[in-house]
Amino acid sequence: MATVAFHTLGCKVNHYETEAIWQLFKAEGYERVDFEATSDVYVINTCTVTNTGDKKSRQVIRRAIRKNPDAVICVTGCYAQTSPAEILAIPGVDIVVGTQDRNKLLDYIKQYQNERKPINGVGNIMKTRVYEELDVPAFTDRTRASLKIQEGCNNFCTFCIIPWARGLMRSRDPKEVIRQAQQLVDAGYKEIVLTGIHTGGYGEDMKDYNLAMLLRDLDEQVKGLKRIRISSIEASQITDEVIDVLRSSDKVVRHLHIPLQSGSNSVLKRMRRKYTMEFFGERLNKLKEALPGLAVTSDVIVGFPGETEEEFMETYDFIREHKFSELHVFPYSKRTGTPAARMENQVDEEIKNERVHRLIALSDQLAKEYASQFEGEVLEVIPEERFNPEENNDLYVGYTDNYLKVVFPASEEMVGEIVKVKITKAGYPYNEGQFVRVVNEEDEKQLIG
Repeated sequence: MATVAFHTLGCKVNHYETEAIWQLFKAEGYERVDFEATSDVYVINTCTVTNTGDKKSRQVIRRAIRKNPDAVICVTGCYAQTSPAEILAIPGVDIVVGTQDRNKLLDYIKQYQNERKPINGVGNIMKTRVYEELDVPAFTDRTRASLKIQEGCNNFCTFCIIPWARGLMRSRDPKEVIRQAQQLVDAGYKEIVLTGIHTGGYGEDMKDYNLAMLLRDLDEQVKGLKRIRISSIEASQITDEVIDVLRSSDKVVRHLHIPLQSGSNSVLKRMRRKYTMEFFGERLNKLKEALPGLAVTSDVIVGFPGETEEEFMETYDFIREHKFSELHVFPYSKRTGTPAARMENQVDEEIKNERVHRLIALSDQLAKEYASQFEGEVLEVIPEERFNPEENNDLYVGYTDNYLKVVFPASEEMVGEIVKVKITKAGYPYNEGQFVRVVNEEDEKQLIG
C-alpha cells in the first residue's frame, strides 16, 4: 500500500483543504502516515501570508526531501500559487499545484512516476471564476467540523497578498453547502464552523442569494445541527439582514470574529479597509443589542507604516470602549509585493513590540472582564479533549457557544456531546466549571445510567 504524509502551514482553510486532498488519496488506496515517518509521497500545503510563511514553507519542503529523497514531493497552497518557479528551483521538488486543480494531484503523481520530470501545475488564479468543490465528510477533530463556503477575496488591502494567492471571490453552491453540512452532522458533529478566505463575503458574486439566506437555510434544513459558527466576518458584511438572522436563530452562536486591523480612520485609509470606526462601532452596538452576551473577538495589526502614537491610542481606546472579548495582535510585517511594504515611515521594531505588549495586556484584561459576567451561570459546552493528558485526572476542556474555554470534570463518552456546565470560576485563558448534565436525553440516560 502506497503511503502519503501531509504537512499544513497557515490558516484553517489550508487545514480544511489538506483534509480534502487526503480524501482524494484515500479513495486511491493510500495509507496516511505521520509527516516525520518515511513516506512514498509528501504533500506540503504552504502559506504565504507573510515572508516568514514563505520561509517556513521552504524549511518544511527541505525536511521532507531529507526524510526520503526517493519520495514524490508535492507542494500546494498559497506560496505554491504565488511563487511556483521559486519552489521548483528547490532540488527534489517534483510537483507544484497552487490553490486550484488540487483534484489533478494524483494524475500528476502518476505522470511524474512515468516521466520523472518536475511538473508545474499552477495556472492563473485571477481568471478562475468557479468555486472548486473539495469534499470533507469527516475530520480528525471529533468535536467541530469546518465547512468551506467560499474562496478568494476582492478587497486588495495594501498589506495583504492573499487575493493574488487565492484569486477573486467565488461562492460555493448553497445546495452543496447544505449537503455537506448534513453529511457532517450525520457523521456525529454538533458544531459546524463556516470558513473561507473571506467568509462573510459569501454570495457577493451571486444574483439572488447571500450569507443571511445561507445561515437561514442551514438553520432550517440541516437536521440535527446544534451550532453554526462563522469563522470570520468583516464589519462591512454585517448587514441588518445578517443581524436579524443572528437574533432569530438558536443555532448561530453568540460569538463573532470581526477583524478590526486598526481603530484609526487614517490608518484604515492607508490599509485600504472598507469601513470607518464610526460604522464599525455602530455595527457592534447593533449586534450586542440583538445578541446579549455576544463575544466579539478580533485581529489587530500594530505598527502599520506611518502609525503614530496618537493613531495607536485611537485603536487602544476603541477596543477598550467596545469591550472586545479577545484580540489576536500582530506586529505589522512587510509582505514583499504589497503596496504597504513600499510605504515610507516604516515603524521601528521596538515601538511595534511595545505597542503589541500594551494591546495584549488590554486583551487579557477584557477577556477576564467578559468571562466574569458568566460566573455562576450554566452554559452549554462541547468537551473536546483531556486537559493536561499526562496528569492522571478526569478534567476535560471545551468551548461554550460564546467561545469561553472551560475546564471541568467529564468523561471520554462526553467528548463531542453538548453538556450543561456551571461556570464556577471565571478566568483567562481558562474558566473552571462543574458538569451539570448532558443536553441530549438519550445520551443522558446512557451516560448517567
